[in-house]
Amino acid sequence: MADLRTNFAGIRSPNPFWLASAPPTDKEYNVVRAFEAGWGGVVWKTLGEDPPIVNVSSRYGAVGWGGQRIAGFNNIELITDRPLQVNLDEIRRVKRNWPDRAVVVSIMVPCTEDAWKKILPQVEDTGCDGIELNFGCPHGMSERNMGAAVGQVPEYVQMVAAWCKHYSKLPVIVKLTPNITDILKPARAALAGGADAVSLINTVMSITAVNLDLMAPEPTVDGQGSHGGYCGPAVKPIALRMVGDIARDPEMHNLPISGIGGVSTWRDAAEFIALGAGNVQVCTAAMHRGFRIVEDMIDGLSNWMDSKGYAAIADFQGRAVKNYVHWGDLNLNFKTIAQIDQDKCIKCGLCHIACEDTSHQSIAALRVDGKRRYEVIEEECVGCNLCAHVCPVENCITMVPQPATKPKLVWANHPNNPSYVPEAAE
Repeated sequence: MADLRTNFAGIRSPNPFWLASAPPTDKEYNVVRAFEAGWGGVVWKTLGEDPPIVNVSSRYGAVGWGGQRIAGFNNIELITDRPLQVNLDEIRRVKRNWPDRAVVVSIMVPCTEDAWKKILPQVEDTGCDGIELNFGCPHGMSERNMGAAVGQVPEYVQMVAAWCKHYSKLPVIVKLTPNITDILKPARAALAGGADAVSLINTVMSITAVNLDLMAPEPTVDGQGSHGGYCGPAVKPIALRMVGDIARDPEMHNLPISGIGGVSTWRDAAEFIALGAGNVQVCTAAMHRGFRIVEDMIDGLSNWMDSKGYAAIADFQGRAVKNYVHWGDLNLNFKTIAQIDQDKCIKCGLCHIACEDTSHQSIAALRVDGKRRYEVIEEECVGCNLCAHVCPVENCITMVPQPATKPKLVWANHPNNPSYVPEAAE
């Protein structure tokens, strides 16, 4: 059996699957149920100052796609609305009763040194394993100069991280907002402030739908709506890109990364880890299907690692980073051509329609013995792989790499590049 144990910024857990700071980690009851199901750790829902904030009703919106009820999830919920001391007491009990699990506490208070100086000792006194600084909430709290309002200003990120390192001995994880042009700026600021790790992504600012009867964004509150934070499977591509950007940045000096955003299966987790994450955090999938999904995640990741010969998480962590390059470093001489498996083809014609109408007219629609047949016109195929994506049959259309006839050529050395300077002839 593969060893799934992790040591993330000094925080140990039996597996890399943590629950993210969100409704599933809002109280002792939920967290205990999660640990009983097998989760390796939790990030307790964000604590703030007393008196507690006030939430609204309703709070969630969703985007369905392809028969999936929640392909994307939107929320306008804020941080915990429970008294600070109640949360602190529960965190203390949970950590005492589950010493082998990671218990990290998310915090968000006003951007003043005194506010952080006051709450940090109270949190540390619970015996928790670390703190996560919520610099990403894009609604409600950002209007109060917290959350994303801090995470979008690198100078503030560095300043608050430095306060936390000064006033606490716990590992400090900075949770980054995706609502920014360049994720590297706040990430580098977190490192400069002394952060022990970063986690990302927090939710994406969004409106999931407009109710055309009420003429208001959803979810609606007394006939009105607001933008919220978008998460779930739909944001995974955004999250992977940002995690990869940080992992490959030499200025980050291999700072530990906790990957968040659309993790629903063991394969999602493996992709984040391959792109440099040391663990993953899950929220929407648990809210959609319950805590026991972690059983499949643990079994799936373990079985896959066994099949690949990976004995531990570290054996494949970051292996994809070296192959995540800038566009200009891709080989312009590499070519693939689509190939249709006629035995698997159901003659639906989707590949032909997509290619004929929107691509390169490289799939011919034929009649052979009175039956439809679709064939690739190889001399016209540019290898875009649109046909493989629209085909409803798994592995019916594959992309076949062609034999290399020319050496690797990158954009910097391409004659069409205005900056290209040919080498002088010998």
